[in-house]
Amino acid sequence: MGKHPGGILGDVKTPDKPPHVPENIVEKVIKSLSGELEAVFTPWIADRFELVWLEVDDDRLGMTRFEEGANELLRRRRLRLDPGEVTIGLHPALLEDIPLYEHTFVHELLHASGLTLHSKKHDSLTTMLAPAPKMSESTLLRKMRDGLLGQSKVSHWNCKNCGFVWDRKTVRKPKRCLKCAKPL
Repeated sequence: MGKHPGGILGDVKTPDKPPHVPENIVEKVIKSLSGELEAVFTPWIADRFELVWLEVDDDRLGMTRFEEGANELLRRRRLRLDPGEVTIGLHPALLEDIPLYEHTFVHELLHASGLTLHSKKHDSLTTMLAPAPKMSESTLLRKMRDGLLGQSKVSHWNCKNCGFVWDRKTVRKPKRCLKCAKPL
């Protein structure tokens, strides 16, 4: 992860206006985290995060950065103290897809609240509060998929069992051959 010259989303311009916080989302996230022991920063997070744009050549849709550093963050987690300033960065390309913008914002706000790992709880809360759009509904997700496939060295899949070859249209390798159904 990081920056690539031009990047998959590099054709987007940085907006003049700062990123916006989706309406009522912060309150929904805080309410959903009530009683969640891992979300130690929930009491402070509404007042402690800053929302910024990522660079256009960044290949991430979002990121969360605790400004205090790793050791201090661990101490504050253990003692259940204020996390200090937290920066949430969103990619400007998300303006093309509002449901994905909201999904990414919720994902990053959950990290900022203390759910720093990509756990089942983090995933289920993100999906409950702001479901990700389906690939068929999101031009941005399709654009990213097409960019990844265009950069890939693998342009087709081969079945070693039956010899069937088909063009690659997915990011993940299929588990089975389309023709003989044997594992690849």
